[in-house]
Amino acid sequence: MDSGTHLVMGVALGGLALADPVVANHSMTFGAVMAGTILGSQAPDVDTVLKLRNNAIYIRHHRGITHSIPAVLLWPIGITAILSLIFQEANILHLWLWTFLAVFLHVFVDIFNAYGTQALRPFSRKWVALGVINTFDPIIFGIHCIGILLWAFDFEPVRTFTIMYLIIIAYYVIRFAVQGAVKKAVHNTIQDEDYVIVAPTMRFFNWRIAAKSKTHYYVGSAYGRTINIYDKFEIHPIPKTAIVDKALEDPNLSAFVSFSPIYRWEISELDNGLTEVRLIDLRYRSNDRYPFVAVAHIDDDLNIINSYTGWIFSEDKLQRKLQIGASE
Repeated sequence: MDSGTHLVMGVALGGLALADPVVANHSMTFGAVMAGTILGSQAPDVDTVLKLRNNAIYIRHHRGITHSIPAVLLWPIGITAILSLIFQEANILHLWLWTFLAVFLHVFVDIFNAYGTQALRPFSRKWVALGVINTFDPIIFGIHCIGILLWAFDFEPVRTFTIMYLIIIAYYVIRFAVQGAVKKAVHNTIQDEDYVIVAPTMRFFNWRIAAKSKTHYYVGSAYGRTINIYDKFEIHPIPKTAIVDKALEDPNLSAFVSFSPIYRWEISELDNGLTEVRLIDLRYRSNDRYPFVAVAHIDDDLNIINSYTGWIFSEDKLQRKLQIGASE
């Protein structure tokens, strides 16, 4: 989920913590727990700072080790240790417990996004992504805001947030049902698909579709059970050449391949004598474009002159990014 949603989840969990008599009857413990749930709800996303280095590192590691099993255990300990120095009279055990729940809930809800997490590390590096909730879901965010607002107007927090979370659980169940119906509709439309990605959007009934059969890629959208296929690409294996092999070794392209489960490629000769290898993620079609790409320019001596991976919504901007990369 996005940082704003994680924040309101931390506040709501802090209010729900008042169901714990130790928290409810000790103001210092409640203050520490509220701080712990807010910090715990944000801590796993500290890897967002990797964007400051480059997109390749960010793509490879975001929601990786910071969302792993060891991290889920270590974040609460570290946060509790720091907060116990500030709130010295707080109950340490209950502070740790509610902070742990905040960290766990952060990682757990991220599993339901299309991006997913490596939540099973170190046992598996597989990305766990159920793809039923958009990274920002206005309904989930709105329900949390309503709950917090009611609490501010003196509604009983435990009852308020319990009802809120029951509603959200029901919402998740409905989302799974809708996704299942869309997948069935995709099967009825394509029929010979081997692999289907049905990804949510911010609109409840709208879904993005990317599918692969033995011979073609399909890209489209769904509104309810109505499937619209926009593009159909014949599948060709990427050539096994020295230039392609060199391009795929580049950090930007290798990060892209590790992240994207369904993409097509283009290889072209440029006017300056370089060869361009471009990988195009098919999951994110927007305004007739595919903005998530990885590009490398290679000379005849197999030197990578420049490369880039990330979101690009115009060719001019891509060329500027490549020029910046070449000058660094």
